[in-house]
Amino acid sequence: MSIDSTWLRCPNCFSAVDPVDERVYGCANGHRFDRSKFGYLTLLPPRAPRTIGDDRDMLAARAGLLDRGVFAPISDALISLVADDRTTASSGALRVADLGCGTGYYSARISDSIPSARILLADRSPDAVRMALRAVPRASGVVLDIWRPLPIADATADAILNVFAPRNPAEFRRILRHDGRVIVVVPTAAHLSELRARGALLDIPAEKDSAVAEQLGAAGFSRRGGPRVEYRIEADAELRARLAGMGPSAHHAAALAATDGGELATVTVSVDVLSFEVAESS
Repeated sequence: MSIDSTWLRCPNCFSAVDPVDERVYGCANGHRFDRSKFGYLTLLPPRAPRTIGDDRDMLAARAGLLDRGVFAPISDALISLVADDRTTASSGALRVADLGCGTGYYSARISDSIPSARILLADRSPDAVRMALRAVPRASGVVLDIWRPLPIADATADAILNVFAPRNPAEFRRILRHDGRVIVVVPTAAHLSELRARGALLDIPAEKDSAVAEQLGAAGFSRRGGPRVEYRIEADAELRARLAGMGPSAHHAAALAATDGGELATVTVSVDVLSFEVAESS
């Protein structure tokens, strides 16, 4: 398991980061970063907040859900957009930065479909990056803070994945190649609405896709469309608890499990898969 240092810049001084020896990476200004025994680098800026991202229970709930193929239609839509001719127009292998990679499920599907792709798995949670690297062993893994200047070099990504994750539009613009795209997955108001009616999940703001388009538009992106993926599943009590436990509403999952019956129930999956490119005028 190795790290492709062409992705990286120093979080302290923004200089290039290269291998110093087998386990240490660093920049010309003397900043050094140890590669963990699990294969990833931690590249946090000075005085980064002491948040840790998703914990192991949330990641386990998500992995159990994704392994059952519940969100496979979403990953199919991502693969279709990533494999688009314009995204692969840059010379050499397709470079995909999965920012907020979680368990690595979506990147693993992309890697299976496009074996030559060079993938960067990045998340604030060390547990997430560790899990994602198990799913995509050929990838490079980095623990970073999405809200701060990213430890990623300028114009290094053909595609940025942002799946149910925070966004840093200005930094996305900086690290994206001129002909690349940002692919964002956001839930619609109908997403898991049956669980929300039971009080198991937080509400989703209406027209979230428009809010995301406005946010990225301010950073110089224009929307190219992208599909709405909506379907219904029959979920037993265990699956409903996993759906409630996989995200920021995880603390409601125990309450759902305590009151939920064992019968099958219909649950709606509804997301917008949004594609953005650099606006011609930016």
